[in-house]
Amino acid sequence: MRHSLKYFDKMRCLRKRSAVSFLGVLVICLLFMNLYIEDSYVLEGDKQLIRETATHQLNPERYVHTFKDLSNFSGSINISYRYLAGTPLPRKRYLTIGLSSVKRKKGNYLLETIKSIFEQSSYEELKEIAVVVQLADFDSAWCEGMVQDISQKFAHHIIAGRLIVIHVPEEYYPVLDGLKRNYNDPEDRVKFRSKQNVDYAFLLNFCANLSDYYVMLEDDVRCSKNFLTAVKKVITSREGSYWVTLEFSKLGYIGKLYHSHDLPRLAHFLLMFYQEMPCDWLLIHFRGLLAQKEVIRFKPSLFQHMGYYSSYKGAENKLKDDDFEEESFDIPDNPPANLHTNMNVFENYEASKAYSSIDEYFWGKAPSTGDFYGIVFEKPIKISKIKVVTGTEDRQNDILHHGALEVGEKIVGSKKGRKCTTYLRLGEFRNGNFEITDVEHKVLFDINCMRILVTKSQKEWLIIRSISIWTSQTPNQ
Repeated sequence: MRHSLKYFDKMRCLRKRSAVSFLGVLVICLLFMNLYIEDSYVLEGDKQLIRETATHQLNPERYVHTFKDLSNFSGSINISYRYLAGTPLPRKRYLTIGLSSVKRKKGNYLLETIKSIFEQSSYEELKEIAVVVQLADFDSAWCEGMVQDISQKFAHHIIAGRLIVIHVPEEYYPVLDGLKRNYNDPEDRVKFRSKQNVDYAFLLNFCANLSDYYVMLEDDVRCSKNFLTAVKKVITSREGSYWVTLEFSKLGYIGKLYHSHDLPRLAHFLLMFYQEMPCDWLLIHFRGLLAQKEVIRFKPSLFQHMGYYSSYKGAENKLKDDDFEEESFDIPDNPPANLHTNMNVFENYEASKAYSSIDEYFWGKAPSTGDFYGIVFEKPIKISKIKVVTGTEDRQNDILHHGALEVGEKIVGSKKGRKCTTYLRLGEFRNGNFEITDVEHKVLFDINCMRILVTKSQKEWLIIRSISIWTSQTPNQ
C-alpha cells in the first residue's frame, strides 16, 4: 500500500511538471520502481508489459529509449561474492568466458568444458582470456567437491590468474517458489529456469569489468581450436557497425558475445524478468530493446553442445550444432573498406552484405557488360588470398556467369569518390566462383582497390554470396 501511494504521488507530480505523455511517464516510473517493490526484481505494475512478456513478445521500439537511458541499469548489483578458487584479476583482459554450473542428476561436463577452453587456446591466446566459473548450486558439499577437482586439474591456470571460481550465497536470491507458471510449465520447471536467470545475472554482474568483451557458455560445451583468434577477427570486421550480441553458436545461450559495458544492463534485465521466461528468450528481447533487430550469427560455429543429460532433472538433451567445426579454420581478415557498385540493387541486399562475415549477401538485378562491384580499402594492403562465391543453394543460377577479378593502385579522388586509376587482372570466374592464393607474389604493388567486373551481360540476376580476403603483412607506409 505504501508503494502504491508513493507511485501515485510521483505520477501527480510528473503530470504537473512534464509534457511527456501519460503512457510514457507510466512506463518510466514502473521501470524505476522495479528495484523497490516486494521481491526487488520483478516489474508488477505494467500489465501490458507483463502480457507481452508472457506471450514471448516484447515490443523493442516501445521500450528501447527508456531502457537505454535508465541510469539504474548502468551500475553493478550489490552482491558479496565468495571466491572459491583464484583471486581478483591483476589486469583487464580482452575476453571473459563465463560459465554457470549446478549439480546434475546425471553426468557432469564442467571439467571437460574448462579443459576444452584451455586446450583449444594457444599460449598467446591464454594471455588474453579469463575464465569465470560460477558454482550456482546451494549444495555446499557439491560445491566443495567441485572446487577441489577444479583446483587439482587446473592449478596452473588458477595461479596464472586465468581461472576464477565464485559462488553467491542463497540469501541473495529472490523468491523462487510460487512463481507464475507461464507457458503451462510445471512448477519445478519454472523454478529451475527462473533460478537459472538469476544465476546468469549474478555471473554477468561479476564479470562486468574484467575485460573488453564477454562470451556466455554453458557448462557442457566443446570449443573450436583457436576460437579466440576467430572471435577477434569477427570483432575487427564489425568495427564501425552497431551490435549488441554476436552469436557463435545457434544453440540456446551458447557462444553469445557482448560488450562488457552492456553486462550491468543485461544483469538487471535478467533479474527484472527472471520468472517470466527462459534465459535464451530474454536474451533475444534484450538485443531487441537495444535496437539490434536482426540476428548476427557467424559460421562455422565455434562452440558445440556436448552434454547428453540436461541439468534439469537429468533429462536427455541431444541437441547439436551442425555448423560447428572443431578443427582450426581460416577466417578471412576483410580489412576496412568502402564498398560500391553501379548495378541495380534489389531491395536491401546492398553491397556491404557481400563483404560481411555473417550469412547475408549482395543481390543485383541482371548485370550488363562493364558493370562492377568495387572495394576501396581504407589503407593500402598486401593480400595473400582472395575467394569470391556467387549464387546460393536455392538460387544456383544467380551466379556471375562471365566475370573477372582485378586489383588496383594509384588511388585518386575525395574520401567519398576514391578510386584507382590502374588495375591488374588476376583471373576469370569459373562456375560463378573465384579463388587465388599467393597474391603477394603475383602483385608487386600495395593494393588500394579490388573489383569484380562483369565481362558479358546476363539475363540472370547476380548474388555475390561472400567476398573473403586474407592479408599478409602490413605494407610499408
